[in-house]
Amino acid sequence: MAEAYYREVPLLVISADRPLAMINQLQGQTLPQAGALGMMVKATMQLPEPHNEVERWYCNRLVNEAMIKMLLHGGGPVHINVPISEPLYNFAVEELPEERKISMAAASADEALLTAIADDFAKARKPLIVVGQMERREWHKAAEAVERLETRAVVLAEKLSDDSERQLPALDMLVELMADAADYQPDYIIYVGGNMVAKAMRQFLQHTKPRRSIVVSETGDVADVMMNATDIVEAKPSEMLRALASAVGYSSDAVSDNETSAWIKSWQRLKAETIEQANVATGNRQNEAIREFFRAIRGKEMNVHVANSLSVRMALKYADRYLYVNRGVNGIEGSLSTAAGFSIMSACPVACIIGDLSFFYDANALWNQELCGNFRILLINNKCGGIFSKFEQLADSPACDSYVMAKHNATAEGVCMQNNVAYRKAETDDEVRDGISWLVDEKCPRPMMLEVMG
Repeated sequence: MAEAYYREVPLLVISADRPLAMINQLQGQTLPQAGALGMMVKATMQLPEPHNEVERWYCNRLVNEAMIKMLLHGGGPVHINVPISEPLYNFAVEELPEERKISMAAASADEALLTAIADDFAKARKPLIVVGQMERREWHKAAEAVERLETRAVVLAEKLSDDSERQLPALDMLVELMADAADYQPDYIIYVGGNMVAKAMRQFLQHTKPRRSIVVSETGDVADVMMNATDIVEAKPSEMLRALASAVGYSSDAVSDNETSAWIKSWQRLKAETIEQANVATGNRQNEAIREFFRAIRGKEMNVHVANSLSVRMALKYADRYLYVNRGVNGIEGSLSTAAGFSIMSACPVACIIGDLSFFYDANALWNQELCGNFRILLINNKCGGIFSKFEQLADSPACDSYVMAKHNATAEGVCMQNNVAYRKAETDDEVRDGISWLVDEKCPRPMMLEVMG
């Protein structure tokens, strides 16, 4: 729910309830469900039990209102609570009635405003565009525009948005490889989309002092991610990117071409160096497993889900396709279930790269007997929440190993046996290479897992 809220994903939650008169009356299986989801929904609708035409009209209106709010301004979750009197299990209605649907025409972005911003951006000497997480379909609306913009500006994106087949530089590594951060300071920034994984890049941007810094938001909310915003523009990312591409493609305004060209080339060299460094063997078996996995699926049709934390950061170094990631709240909850459900509806194979704590938290996702051989799991088991080892001061806490990192000795073999999931474990480099080939290429009627031990 929280993930959908922060990702602005339309999600309809319907809860069944006993009649209002029975709530808090010691009747069993009752609790006040209306409002229980708090701020994580855009609207909560408590339906009445309809006994006459007015109450039926009221029900219809509330449902329509919820559906409109679910899709409005980018979208988000809504909650409809439905009271049901006994008898609860009477299936006497053969066909549900058709109901009135209310449509809403949302105002589109102000074209004149977008054009004015784009024309101003075209005059920048060191223009930077940052593309945060967004849906694949939104990326495809803007892909041609991004390609054009990359000849006139620096574009930073992660595979949480970019659905091209190219490998992108890991943005945190870009910052690490900067000889002098001052040489890469932009004078104009436009940020579109949602979250960015790279904390170091976010901090770099927060220390820049551009002439203008524009955050584009579908909802118009003030999300000052770079802490230097001068403008909030309510528009879809694709609308803004297409307007920018049109302006820079046809602008006749004179800019310092030599300065702009030199600045863009310095970023291009840095990006190339970052990708080259990422492709150098690290000696870390789990990192190499993810690198080998993306090599193995190159050119193959496969949807890739990545659970959380270190798995995401490692995948971003090597991915050649869009990554599905729970990045709205950066939580481990439901990451395996999400990928499993996706695989049931997907016409092509689905892979889930997941860490041990995320996996064991959500292992019951594998109970679902509808899962089949198009679901493949790459489990990175370092026997703890490895991300916490990055924080040096945590090591001083006596609670670090047991309670913060949650160190353990569990493996997924028993879970896989219990749920009829084909299983292999890799504890050497050779076993990783053989295991990745097996995971990607083997034909199997049931889900498959390769567990790579740290």
